[in-house]
Amino acid sequence: MTTLRQIGFIFAASLSLSLSAQRIPQMIEYTEVYDFLEELTTDGVIETNAAVKPYTRDYIAARLMEAYEKLKIKNEELNGGLTYGERRQLEDLQFYLQDFALECDTLPTYYSYGHKHVTQWKTAVSNLNLADPSLHILTKDKIFKMRVRPILGMDLSYNKKGLLTHRVYGAEIQMDIAHHVSIWGSIRDNSWDGTRLKESYFPTIYDQISGARVTKPQYLNNLAGVQYKESNYGGDFSDSRGGISLYAWWGSIGIQRERVTWGDAQHCSNILSAHNPAVPMLTLQLTPCKWFQFDYFHAWLVSNVIDSTYYYAENYKEGVTKYNYRPANKFMAANMFTFMPCKYIQFGFGNSIVYAERNVQAAYFIPIAFYKSLDHLLTKGMSTENQNSQAFATITVRPTDHLRLYGSFFLDEFKLARLKKSNPQKNPISYLVGFNWSGWPVKGLALRGEFMRSYIATYVHSIAVLDYTSNSYQMGHYMGANAQSIWLQLSYRPTRSLRLTLDYTRDTKYTAYDYIRGDIKNIISQTPFKNAIWKNDEISFRAVYEVFNNCYAHIDMAYNYARAGNAADLEQYSPVYLQGKNLTMSCGLSFGF
Repeated sequence: MTTLRQIGFIFAASLSLSLSAQRIPQMIEYTEVYDFLEELTTDGVIETNAAVKPYTRDYIAARLMEAYEKLKIKNEELNGGLTYGERRQLEDLQFYLQDFALECDTLPTYYSYGHKHVTQWKTAVSNLNLADPSLHILTKDKIFKMRVRPILGMDLSYNKKGLLTHRVYGAEIQMDIAHHVSIWGSIRDNSWDGTRLKESYFPTIYDQISGARVTKPQYLNNLAGVQYKESNYGGDFSDSRGGISLYAWWGSIGIQRERVTWGDAQHCSNILSAHNPAVPMLTLQLTPCKWFQFDYFHAWLVSNVIDSTYYYAENYKEGVTKYNYRPANKFMAANMFTFMPCKYIQFGFGNSIVYAERNVQAAYFIPIAFYKSLDHLLTKGMSTENQNSQAFATITVRPTDHLRLYGSFFLDEFKLARLKKSNPQKNPISYLVGFNWSGWPVKGLALRGEFMRSYIATYVHSIAVLDYTSNSYQMGHYMGANAQSIWLQLSYRPTRSLRLTLDYTRDTKYTAYDYIRGDIKNIISQTPFKNAIWKNDEISFRAVYEVFNNCYAHIDMAYNYARAGNAADLEQYSPVYLQGKNLTMSCGLSFGF
């Protein structure tokens, strides 16, 4: 077991509140460190703001250091008498802090694996580790930091319908300059290959104006959405993330392309779920004190809706002009106020608007605003259709150590009159409630659950370009409107960086209604959650071990049963590979995530 002295270097510079920040978002796909922070939070060791993710790397480093200090003091008071579970947490802290060493103004120095090479220059020190593999550079005056890491991975998945292979390669770089500027970027090139992924297995949709093939993803699953390139052997896509951030201790402003999730959730949020592909956005985050955080972004969404008045005229052939129609513009502005008045309660609220003007609207660059009111100012004078605005709230309560309760509420449209029993109309809203029981009676053991319901007409709009989507993927819960989701998970961390999970999910889609403006009152008067048109039950087991930082080995086994009232609904909501009853086995290994 690693001794405490071997990680003492991490804390020599400062305590968690005086970290030299590196305001770079940590990808939310790196689930292991987020899950570990969730464990520490529910156990009462640290406090985190679960309503807004991704966390920045300096934020994660500070929370890890805070937890280490507490466990170190407890260990000293007990003369080394920590329980087995607490010693495992201490080992996990050492492990994860190696990955966040630059955020602590030092280099990772201790490895129990591989080979590392440290080089000292006149003004800088570098660390090259061949096992990770990764390169870290830190100037001696701490003014410049850089991390470079290659990315490589392969996954295999097999059931009775065939074998799917997924490979990914790329690289990422992160830099911090003068403790006030962070720059980062990454590229991940992905390729899926398999007979059941061929285009012939999927319905092809063509735009009526341009004749172009249009992607309309409808499958109801919790996989992150991507924009595939054309191919008939499977699916290729590339994922380029990055940004630049100017920051101080009290906040940051930047431009970036990252996945964002708002609303406390562990399975899938119903506010912003990161289900859609990452989009470019201007961001603002203010953290003037420990108990308050403000977040704002203005994003450029992808509409996947053709603008018939906007096209390129191409000299295609002799005497032939081809018109290449372009997608309509689509934007989003959103804000979230989060308050943490004490360690036992957090709550937040905010609002957003999806709009589709010819150009960006300056009014929606106002961070602290009620966007529906601004929308009325801009549109009511001409009696034109409003843009699509939303409001939301989230709350987290920790009545005791080891238990965390939370809920999120999404209001697409709301009227008090619809709450009366005599009124058949129901508000298009979504709500989610969940719990996490962790660390008792066994440290590292957790039981989690979520229940979500979205009513008729939630997330949709009568004007297609104003739907709550980007790249045609839901930005809210992946189940969409008139749907229900139940999720339970039993997880256990028996040793450092090993996590075992057993999950059960039941997703139910009820009658799907189009949003027809002239008939909307009748539509939302229908009884929700009445006629199930599609169901999927899934039981899955997953074992994932992080061999070293950002290197995963995993084995998965999942049984699912997807069925529908008719073949058309089954084809629409389930990929061929997962229709009916399936026992799917998968395994994989990845470097750099």
